[in-house]
Amino acid sequence: MTTLDFRSRRSVASVYSAAFRTRFAVASMIQGSIVAIVTPMHPDGRVDFDALDRLVDWHVAEGTDGIVAVGTTGESPTLSVEEHVEVMRRIVQRAGKRVPVIGGTGANSTTEAIELTAAAREVGCDAALLVTPYYNKPPQEGMYRHYKAIAEAVDIPQILYNVPGRTGVDLLPATVARLARVPRIVGLKEAKGDMARVRELRALDLPKTFALYSGDDATARESILAGFHGDISVTANVVPGPMHRVCKAALAGDAAKAAELDAPLAGLHRDLFCEANPIPVKWALEQMGRASAGIRLPLVPLSPTSHDTVRAALRAAGAI
Repeated sequence: MTTLDFRSRRSVASVYSAAFRTRFAVASMIQGSIVAIVTPMHPDGRVDFDALDRLVDWHVAEGTDGIVAVGTTGESPTLSVEEHVEVMRRIVQRAGKRVPVIGGTGANSTTEAIELTAAAREVGCDAALLVTPYYNKPPQEGMYRHYKAIAEAVDIPQILYNVPGRTGVDLLPATVARLARVPRIVGLKEAKGDMARVRELRALDLPKTFALYSGDDATARESILAGFHGDISVTANVVPGPMHRVCKAALAGDAAKAAELDAPLAGLHRDLFCEANPIPVKWALEQMGRASAGIRLPLVPLSPTSHDTVRAALRAAGAI
């Protein structure tokens, strides 16, 4: 797909069809450990599609319940439009419907977000994940209209994504409640890392089909035990099997087992963020022999002063 082809595709038909209802049902069933997968790169910064294929196969084999393609962990800010679409396409093709794929399609331009979301639909993603508009800092009404416009334009299930520490804006629970009633908006990834916010969201009168996902590995287990439906995870990049088991136990309401399984991963939840994500997780995957630590400016490889910290967390989790 060329840039011209992509840019010329504005909105798709907004008919609430039987086909869409099927896609809605698929999205509403995505629960458990959903990896926010890295985009592997060669040392010179080119996307390493062979390594990406291997990672997808590994995640499927290890029980990962879903894959987010080209989120923040996938370096969405530095991929070109063509690369962004091609990485989504490649993950969809490699997954081969073995696990659902969610395309990261958020932007701080509503028009751009609509175009990326339409592309995710075109390449076969099961849903789209849309981060709050960053840097321009819209008010709550602006965020409501932004998300509503995307939902009205593109026939694909859409998941809101709130991460105030990165975007500079906080999608408040009252706005989430309004958006949860917009057709095609099917869930929220909440990455504030605050259990008080988790409780606020759980107290809302949300549609039964609206899914809540943690976006903070350190509090994901507690969030799921409190009623969330899964974790969109960075940690799952390096320990997909263990993260799947933690989420499965928490979804079953087995707090003791979930805590036992999660305890060895606590260092990863913390230390994979010792420098800006995805710097540490890419270095970790290289240490595991899974992918090169290639990364694009303005991010740089993990500082040597952090190597021992991340390596110790990997060892404690049994990843190396």
